[in-house]
Amino acid sequence: MMKKNHTTVMEFIFLGFTDHPALQTPLFLLFLFIYVVTLMGNLGMILLIRTDTRLHTPMYFFLSNLSLLDVGYSTVIAPRMLVTFTRESQAIPFKECAVQFFFFCIAVSIECYLLAAMAYDRFTAICSPLLYTVIMSRRHCILLVVVAYACGFVNALVQTSLIFSLSFCGSNVINHFFCDVSPILKLSCSDTHITDIVHFTFSIIVLSSTLLTILVSYTYILAAILRINSTTGRRKTFSTCASHLTAITIFYGTVIFMYLRPNSNFAVNEDKIISVFYTLVIPLLNPLIYSLRNKEVKDALYRTTQRKFFSR
Repeated sequence: MMKKNHTTVMEFIFLGFTDHPALQTPLFLLFLFIYVVTLMGNLGMILLIRTDTRLHTPMYFFLSNLSLLDVGYSTVIAPRMLVTFTRESQAIPFKECAVQFFFFCIAVSIECYLLAAMAYDRFTAICSPLLYTVIMSRRHCILLVVVAYACGFVNALVQTSLIFSLSFCGSNVINHFFCDVSPILKLSCSDTHITDIVHFTFSIIVLSSTLLTILVSYTYILAAILRINSTTGRRKTFSTCASHLTAITIFYGTVIFMYLRPNSNFAVNEDKIISVFYTLVIPLLNPLIYSLRNKEVKDALYRTTQRKFFSR
């Protein structure tokens, strides 16, 4: 029984994003550009929030954690993906594949909980403005972030343990550019029925609990906005939520489309394109969304630029 449970596969081999040699260099440069801009944008957002005291509020505390997460999120995927464009051998050791999946899973889970915490913050700010500083105290904000990381860790630990305790005794070729659930399970020679159920159940729990928090929060927010008599007041109040709503729509729309649909509906290459969007493009878009669509961030960036210019 012990031998049966041990894997005979010591490494996996990625097929990568494409098998067309002419596309290797352009795609490498494209994804390298995306990764560098993602790092600069998110690290810049973290630095701006830390240096500008007017952004020392709960909303931007969550946003700085989201930016930090996006740095880690993209770093889990992008460097290994870039390597597949530059080497003939695209092998990844079994343990490294498990580690990559673990951190990918934990990042997706935490991002869901952080977006839910940001929705709760907007709900409190708009619906209970007099109690906002009491409810969203620093201690409470830290607690929400700790809970997000704890839930993400538990989800990733359970799923990684189940998936990588399966037997892999046949093909070791992953038709993907990173260690994702579906292409890994296709290679297992074990019965994956229980693993599929657990993966789907945990995904539903994470998505439904956070989406419910977001939907309830924005239902109350919408009701509060509609009670405002002034059109200018309604527009100004809604603008404080616009960036967050944009980020939620893009992230949840892509993840739900990818993981909560029948696998047979789409070709593998289409799955890869969708995967690129939520693993690399979304971490790039988040700082752009919160900077271009957020007046407070643009004002903070202007003040910081002005201070650096006049201090010379």
